[in-house]
Amino acid sequence: MTAAPPRLVVAGAGGDSGKTLVSLGLASAWRQAGFAVSAFKKGPDYIDAAWLSRAAERPARNLDTWLMGEPGVLHSFAVHSADTDVAVVEGNRGLLDGLDGTSTAALATTLGAPVLLVLDVTKVTRTAAAFVAGCRALAPEVHIAGVVANRRAGSRHESEVRRAIEGETGVPVLGAIPKLSDSHLLPDRHLGLVPPEEHDRMVDVVRRLGGVMAEHVDLDALLETARSAGPLESVPEPDGVDATGAGLRVAVFRDSAFTFYYPENLEALEAAGAEVVPVSALDDPLLPEVDLLYIGGGFPETHAAALAGNRSLIDSVEGAVRDGLPVYAECGGLIWLSRSVTWRGRTAEMAGVLGVDIEVMERPQGHGYAEMAVDEANPFFAPGTILRGHEFHYSRLTGAPVDTRTVMEVRRGKGSRDGRDGLVANNVFASWNHLHATATPEWAPALMAAARARRGRSGESQERATCGGRSR
Repeated sequence: MTAAPPRLVVAGAGGDSGKTLVSLGLASAWRQAGFAVSAFKKGPDYIDAAWLSRAAERPARNLDTWLMGEPGVLHSFAVHSADTDVAVVEGNRGLLDGLDGTSTAALATTLGAPVLLVLDVTKVTRTAAAFVAGCRALAPEVHIAGVVANRRAGSRHESEVRRAIEGETGVPVLGAIPKLSDSHLLPDRHLGLVPPEEHDRMVDVVRRLGGVMAEHVDLDALLETARSAGPLESVPEPDGVDATGAGLRVAVFRDSAFTFYYPENLEALEAAGAEVVPVSALDDPLLPEVDLLYIGGGFPETHAAALAGNRSLIDSVEGAVRDGLPVYAECGGLIWLSRSVTWRGRTAEMAGVLGVDIEVMERPQGHGYAEMAVDEANPFFAPGTILRGHEFHYSRLTGAPVDTRTVMEVRRGKGSRDGRDGLVANNVFASWNHLHATATPEWAPALMAAARARRGRSGESQERATCGGRSR
């Protein structure tokens, strides 16, 4: 058995029930009260985890049993909650939703954590009790320790909901949140919430949500509920890390256009010995001297004009690609590498490294877990490698690809087109599939190997140039 901090899983009746609001509010309220808070997001979502990071004032981590398996989930939770007073785990969708064994209920069972169920009680009273009773009947192994009634209409409505839930199920109602004003709300758009990096009142919203919890939720009772969680089952030790990246430099696009990075991915590169060099695709004029470029996901379409306007960086990257620089890109990175992106009737030129154009649609073009089988040579992954990740994009390829081939068969998900993904040109690899370094342990070594090979080729070129100069 392994000691673990007090912990609480915040689950909902479904999407938009208020679990993100409650999770952020709890993390913020406990942080303002002086507690060290660790925060986690069930599933692969980047944006909710980014908001949780701001509320907890430390990087939030994703816990995903489909990607990481139970051992990976347990290890990540144990490591990243070890030095905290309380852990808040935000679920996704409804309590019982998800692939077999991947629901929020299953995660709560794996973590041995009590569940706080958030219910939107708009225009219901006794039906709320039926939902609680139904969840208990379908998942008797889950300890539903309390309920928060969200969007209650008034004191009378709250009393009726509380009486029904507690009287019919015995589960205590530990808070009732009124319908909130716009100043408390988290604005959203395609792909979910607006990332905190793009929210001009981010600090104020997080602080306000902490105040909402302090006013409308019994924080002391919830802390005692979290403390009822016992030790974890035996937590496996991770494999050792090879310092294959010692001396290498990896550029990473980090700005408000590119924010979708799992902390573990950047940490895996650093653990391998590489130096991670942040680059702004919006403002930096040149790509520094590096051995590899990593472009994650984000919202390049909302920054398209500014990205297109930074022509000096685009030219710098194009030149490095022609010179053999390895580039690994996911989703938003694929868009930046394309010839152009069209969104809401406006087209902007992108880097033109990949011979494809991108159109951003009004509906998702790929959403959910993805599994790819590498079947052709590429700069990073050996044929036969299976890559599990997730995709969530409103974008699609348009026109016929020019000098761009695909190297992966899509076994689950949508990919780029015709059951294929993984666009390759020179030493560039781009995919809609987001990978998590813990779930894909070969990811960081693959990037380091490509960067190391690049360093070797550059050294040989310099040596030949030097020798040639001396011979003249």
